[in-house]
Amino acid sequence: MLTAMATGAAGEAGKRSLEAAGVLVRRIAGREVPAPATDPELAAVARTIHEGVRRDPALARAWTALARAAPAGPEVRRVPALPAPTRFFTDRDGPLKDLVREAGRRADGRPRVALLHGPEGIGTSELALFLGSREAKRFPHGQIRIDLRGGSAGTALDPGAVLYRALLELGLADEEIPAAPDDRTRCFRQCVAGLKLLLVLDHAYSAAQVAPLLTAASGVFTLVVARRPLPGLDALPVPVGPLGRKDALKLLTLLAGGSVPGGAREALPGLLAECGGSPYALRVAAPWLGDGTWGTAGVPEGDPVRRAAEIGHRRLAADTARVYRLMALRAWTDIGVAAVAATVRITGTEAARHLVELADRQLLEPAGAGRYRYRPAIRRHAEAAAEREDGPAACAEAVRRAVGHHLRFALRAGLVALPQSWRTAPRARELGPGPYRDAGAAIDALSADLGNLVEAAHAAEESGDTDTVELLGHALWPYQLKAGRYEELLPALRSGARTATGRRAGQLHFQLGMALAALKDFDAAESELRAAAEAEWQAGHVRGRASAVEALGLLRLGQWRYEEAYGLFTEAGAVYDTIGDGEEGAADLPRARALVERHKGRALRGIPGRRGEALERLGEALSRFRGAGEAYNTARTLTDLAEVRLDAGEAEAALPLIDEAEAALAQERAEPHLAVLRDLRSRCVTARE
Repeated sequence: MLTAMATGAAGEAGKRSLEAAGVLVRRIAGREVPAPATDPELAAVARTIHEGVRRDPALARAWTALARAAPAGPEVRRVPALPAPTRFFTDRDGPLKDLVREAGRRADGRPRVALLHGPEGIGTSELALFLGSREAKRFPHGQIRIDLRGGSAGTALDPGAVLYRALLELGLADEEIPAAPDDRTRCFRQCVAGLKLLLVLDHAYSAAQVAPLLTAASGVFTLVVARRPLPGLDALPVPVGPLGRKDALKLLTLLAGGSVPGGAREALPGLLAECGGSPYALRVAAPWLGDGTWGTAGVPEGDPVRRAAEIGHRRLAADTARVYRLMALRAWTDIGVAAVAATVRITGTEAARHLVELADRQLLEPAGAGRYRYRPAIRRHAEAAAEREDGPAACAEAVRRAVGHHLRFALRAGLVALPQSWRTAPRARELGPGPYRDAGAAIDALSADLGNLVEAAHAAEESGDTDTVELLGHALWPYQLKAGRYEELLPALRSGARTATGRRAGQLHFQLGMALAALKDFDAAESELRAAAEAEWQAGHVRGRASAVEALGLLRLGQWRYEEAYGLFTEAGAVYDTIGDGEEGAADLPRARALVERHKGRALRGIPGRRGEALERLGEALSRFRGAGEAYNTARTLTDLAEVRLDAGEAEAALPLIDEAEAALAQERAEPHLAVLRDLRSRCVTARE
């Protein structure tokens, strides 16, 4: 039960259940019990509950009511499928047999895992897709492919981000996916238990990246695709080598339309040798075969993929070649028309044309939604070509323009996503809102470009542009608040916190602290929040300091440390009281004070003997929210009051409060909180039985 609560704590209902459990555990134990964060701690708390409910029938009824009403576990809602494999596929019978044998191995408690590895461009990813297509009936519950972006240590996804993508593929909504990595691992394994599923982890960089997704579930086959063997990964190794001459000729012939033109036959032996059995190199060469223009005069010897890229680059028109080079100067997750237009200083129409041509020439890969990406080896070639042909100054200027584009995008999208926030950077209001129909569309846009925004922060920090680093971190606050994705945001937030000074330092330490708290790195979170409070104090920003202290209180509340939480909320309230009329933050003081009163009531709920004070504080907050017409916070405070009543066994008194909260949310589209109220009503019904 506790594990399910921790796993589901990402959503509103899960957080409420965990908070209610903390209050009840305090009653059962008769002492403060910190919230469990590890499996041994969960087991220890479970033993405490088990012993307590055996002694006291009233506590047993209270725990039963909470357990019955707790949110259900995650639910797989769709059958994902892999992309279609390439049309032409040759010479992979041996590796396919090895993969099919491992996929069908008798269940013996060991994870079914294979490591498909080979040099870039050799066709390992295509082989994984081909397996999924040919063996689809073996995996009736779906086939998932996650790109781990393991071209380098700098681009490789964090294991938590890999889990996030896997859970999205299984149909979980954002609010259902836990924030902390360990909770995500539990959630993933709970989801796939009993499923017959193919999981393809493509472009893996290390065993650590994939370890959390390995499962002994009898129906799951995990296929890890990498450029080399991964030390520490216990998997069946399946190496993939170059195509033999016969199969290379067959593939080239198929790509050329079924026959090799007579004029090109004399060049075939040399071309096949130059391609080195690389399917990628053969695909790049095929379009040039018919007119006999493929040739390698002056191209340095080396890896077939890089040689193919160099030859392809030389045959591009000058303006298209420039796009190819300059967009490769940073490890952008993908590139779109707007970014190309801003970086290369061309029109959107021209940018779109160049991107399509580069994809046709196999120098870019489609990434969906009008975006494209480089293969890692191709990007390295293009980057080297830019340094050679464009020069350091032009390269630095192109990166500066690209970073500026991403900063403007983030600021304008963030303004739409959270227009009322006092934390919005003044620069965002100067630029004005982006072209998004509503906050949801702005969040979606930020989500699609999140990897590029983090890369822009890295680029700005490396160039010494601390102002941009800080502004980018600041611009990500609306996304952090509404969408999470904390483990992916951390690098940008750390960059900002390292470089920021003055008021921005307080903001960025605050953001980093909140992200670390969500990831359950509580010690680091406390350190950052205290740094935020100190930075705000030094900058003379009273409101920011109060907010940081309040966040420390919320951290303690989530840890079930109620006395400390109450003390911090009291301190935050005292700081708010020092803001005078006309000073910054004065206009929002009524709302800020109401929230502090509500938080005090929540903390007092967990302190024995202070139920009356909890009701008093919550009642004061309710009065203020009602007076301000804040329907959502009115409903949240009514929910708090109902829970305090139910804690005391007063189910009849709690039900009217639930009714009023539901009515307050009728026009708010707040389904997550309505689900909380349904669960609370269920607890009341159980308590009355």
